[in-house]
Amino acid sequence: MNDVIELLMSHRSIRKFKSDAIASETLEAIVRAGQAAATSSYVQATTVIRVTKPETRKALADCAGGQVYVEQAAEFLVFCADLARAGLCCEMQGVEAVNDFTEHFIIATVDVALMAQNTVIAAESEGLGICYIGGLRNQPQAVSELLALPEHVYPVFGLCLGYPDQEVDQRPRLPLSVVLKTDTYADTGDRETINEYDEAVKSYYAKRLGGQKTRSWTQQVAGVAGKESRPHMLGFLQSKGFLKR
Repeated sequence: MNDVIELLMSHRSIRKFKSDAIASETLEAIVRAGQAAATSSYVQATTVIRVTKPETRKALADCAGGQVYVEQAAEFLVFCADLARAGLCCEMQGVEAVNDFTEHFIIATVDVALMAQNTVIAAESEGLGICYIGGLRNQPQAVSELLALPEHVYPVFGLCLGYPDQEVDQRPRLPLSVVLKTDTYADTGDRETINEYDEAVKSYYAKRLGGQKTRSWTQQVAGVAGKESRPHMLGFLQSKGFLKR
């Protein structure tokens, strides 16, 4: 494997960081690398907010369910899906903006994910650790108010950046045969393969948690997919001008 593939294959989420600052030129280069990601129709529908005020970091950590590494990481970025800028482009061209279609929401959200992952890869290539913070969507309205987000902009997730201060084992991923299909969505023995994968995940958690607790991948996923998940999001997104048709 080449160095890029090895870097990608070594990804881990880091939740404990050293106090070392990230040089401003390094941070800017990382974000510029993020901007180089693919973007649908060249819309570039992402805005990144760098949060530096301790009191705002604390409030965002609370919004995310008390994730203290939001406060402790050297840098905390909030990645926002942004169609307000597209509206500005329409205004500059004398065109009425139509930003409330579901497709527009998908375009903006995918753009955010692509840019963020490029940013993560660039950060890890510089020896930094990262942790995505989807918990900001626990209280998206409060986050929007803290960051003064206008209509047609919503916070998709946060991103902790810093120099790692912990060693973390990599969580095993699904076997490729479950994820990579040929021509059709054919069941190629997925149930049996996932049963075997469950055992690998149990072993991972037993090691990570010192044998105090084990759980399988299917148990973890069922815990997410078997209950309501942030039911407030639809109403919030519609209040911001998204997903109206």
